[in-house]
Amino acid sequence: MRNLDLTTLRSFAAVAQSGGVTRAAGFLNLTQSAVSMQIKRLEEMLDQQLLDRTGRGVTLTPAGAQLLTYAQKMVELNDEAYGRLTDKGWEGEIRLGVPVDIVYPAIPQVLQRMGRSHPRVKIQLVSSFTRVLKAQFARGEMDVIMTTETGVEAGGETLLEVPMRWFGAPNGQAVRQRPLRIAFARTCGFREETMRRLDAAGLDWELAVDSDSETTIDATVSADLAVTARLEGHSASYLIPLDGCGLPELGMQKINLYVGSGQPAITHALSDEIRQSMSALA
Repeated sequence: MRNLDLTTLRSFAAVAQSGGVTRAAGFLNLTQSAVSMQIKRLEEMLDQQLLDRTGRGVTLTPAGAQLLTYAQKMVELNDEAYGRLTDKGWEGEIRLGVPVDIVYPAIPQVLQRMGRSHPRVKIQLVSSFTRVLKAQFARGEMDVIMTTETGVEAGGETLLEVPMRWFGAPNGQAVRQRPLRIAFARTCGFREETMRRLDAAGLDWELAVDSDSETTIDATVSADLAVTARLEGHSASYLIPLDGCGLPELGMQKINLYVGSGQPAITHALSDEIRQSMSALA
């Protein structure tokens, strides 16, 4: 396989777009003879005549017209890649806050793609609870946050609506115990709504854990000492949904995105990656 030279492609595209070698030379800041030599070299490499020089101006041959589409794309892609890797507007640090229960499966993919496409951008991932992240965002301590809420506040954007479901240990018996033992972290946004729905259904319950650690919650539930609530599609692999368990429905939750005002282009690039990854889960 032979490799097309980007310098000659750039000259060819400039000649085609400007309608002449002289004007293209001025645009490229090269001499007319240098541009002519590059076009000749490209024609010799492809063994094709690309420009029709028989008239007053310069026109494209059928082969030249076909090549122009590729040449423009290759030059544009080269310039985009070079710009992103060298432009200081595409470097910096972004503080991203994501609730602990929706880090997986999308966020690792987002971070991986951003690392490849924007290697000079450092993303500081903070994993916490929605109410904590919103408070940090309001104080300007976060550039971008995701939240799980029943609604969405001004400035927010809903990416997905996901059902809440009950989860427990495989082949577990905790779901049948009364009072029902439930496990939630103290600052978990699902905790109060779940308790309210259990009260409305007339079911006795008690808290099995008093902790701020999601790891502690998962350990308790996986040991079949309690049940908990999670967003569908975002639970740990060692927990299973409790279908037909006789517990009340838990409704829907919105996964929202909030982006700080006046953010640079790199922050909006991250936001686009998050949108793309979340839409793939729909």
